[in-house]
Amino acid sequence: MIKKFSKQTKNRFYQSLGKVFYAVAASDKGVSKKEFGELKTLVKDLWLDVDTSTDEFEEDAAYQIEIVFDYLASEEVEAEQCFQDFKDFKLEYPKIFSKELIKLIWQTCDSIAISFYGLNQAELRMLHRVKKVLGKP
Repeated sequence: MIKKFSKQTKNRFYQSLGKVFYAVAASDKGVSKKEFGELKTLVKDLWLDVDTSTDEFEEDAAYQIEIVFDYLASEEVEAEQCFQDFKDFKLEYPKIFSKELIKLIWQTCDSIAISFYGLNQAELRMLHRVKKVLGKP
């Protein structure tokens, strides 16, 4: 799905996904173990099959999603900064965001948000902002 981009750009793409998924989870000022568990499941079930890119350690580049998410959670980074970083990447590389990838991003964001006792107002607002950036109707 993202074959025509450099290895570096693909890695940055997956890192930006880790940021937006973290932004959704942390929008209510906390990330639960259930949300991180849901992310790990989704990376395994959805994202490892997106392409064959690897990172500098020759691991599937999709694992950058988990690595970045875990790092941001451990550092308690503000959700807003992570959302902005994702938005900036989307503006810089709009062509990497195919309809199929937008659908996967949205599915992942939605699943993370509902994984911990359903949606709350902060998550709903963040989901609305992500939807706007993705251009999802």
